[in-house]
Amino acid sequence: MTQHIGIVVCSAEGAALCYRTICLEGAELLGPHAHPEVSMHNHPLAEYMKFIDKDDWAGVAALMMSSAEKLARAGADFLICPDNTIHQAFEFVEHRSPRPWLHIAQEVACEAKRNHFRRLAVLGTKYLMEGPVYPQKLKAAGIDYKIPDAPQRERINQIIFDELVNAQFLPRSQAYFSEVIRGMKDDGCDAVVLGCTEIPLIVNAENSPLPPLDSTRLLARAALRKAVSG
Repeated sequence: MTQHIGIVVCSAEGAALCYRTICLEGAELLGPHAHPEVSMHNHPLAEYMKFIDKDDWAGVAALMMSSAEKLARAGADFLICPDNTIHQAFEFVEHRSPRPWLHIAQEVACEAKRNHFRRLAVLGTKYLMEGPVYPQKLKAAGIDYKIPDAPQRERINQIIFDELVNAQFLPRSQAYFSEVIRGMKDDGCDAVVLGCTEIPLIVNAENSPLPPLDSTRLLARAALRKAVSG
């Protein structure tokens, strides 16, 4: 028997990629067409943004807890959230949650350490790049990091919210990500965190100047391992 995975959804495209990864790669562990049981719940992204824009992380946590409770009632054994930004509310959620969680930035930090990366470029929403989620986990793992400059952060944030979450993947935006990553490589970064779960839909190992740490798929694979091994 495998454990039941509960996915707390914030934005649809990243969550869909996480779900597809669990289902497709589950077959590699469990056999053709097999994967763990998965349940998902989401409040609309607009509801999350009302709180995020006010820097109200307790409000974000209330939405996450609402989803967590629904997923627990649906039978989930543990929870994941394929959204890096709202992990800033994790401290308000973890100890009150009806089920244990995997932390997306923790999984990225573990993968970076396994690969002996020493300095990571961190890309994501402006809230993520300017917030504490990755600094806390990377510092604990002994890994340095760098974020883009302020104009680049604004442009990346715009691409995420105007395009990627709406399933628009434009060549000019892919080129912009590559330009930013190339600059951070020149500044001494040896890998890049795709720290918005939609970024892997436009940046990959083939077009990135740095090895990418795909937070979406890393979280999905960690959930698979936990579901299979307990």
